[in-house]
Amino acid sequence: MGTMIRTRFAVHPTPVGDALLLHSDQGLLALDLLHEPFGAALERWARRLQAASEPDDEGFEPVIRWLDGYFTGERTPFADTLDWQLVHGFTRAALQAVADIPYGETASYGEVALHAGSPRASRAVGTACATTPFSLVVPVHRVVRADGSMGEYGGHPEVKRFLLDLEAETVAGE
Repeated sequence: MGTMIRTRFAVHPTPVGDALLLHSDQGLLALDLLHEPFGAALERWARRLQAASEPDDEGFEPVIRWLDGYFTGERTPFADTLDWQLVHGFTRAALQAVADIPYGETASYGEVALHAGSPRASRAVGTACATTPFSLVVPVHRVVRADGSMGEYGGHPEVKRFLLDLEAETVAGE
């Protein structure tokens, strides 16, 4: 059995719903936009981590500051450390490639696959985006279909549209 991950959590409101923030001793472990009751999300994470998280608002200031800034159109790079221990193999390579997509721009699943070193793995990029623990911080909302259409964004295309529109308006206003 693996080492238990000690985590702390906080919940922070955003314009697209509450965000569950999980932090380990190594950094931000997850930023999960909640589309289910808070208790169900916390239970899902406890199963994935094989440990319960403790409520604790300390240590989340950089993430909360970044989140609030993002939703007011600030283009500040995310500066907190990400804890990648739950992300492995090609999923990690794909998400790291997604992290390179500039603010206000999009890339196709195929372009991300190419950038991640596996040009034929566009479906695997979709899976990586759908299962990312780092919503917003790793901007999977910027990944679109080859024809330029948005895609589902975990069954919440309205959230993806909101995020893409927010970024487009910010860029247009500069």
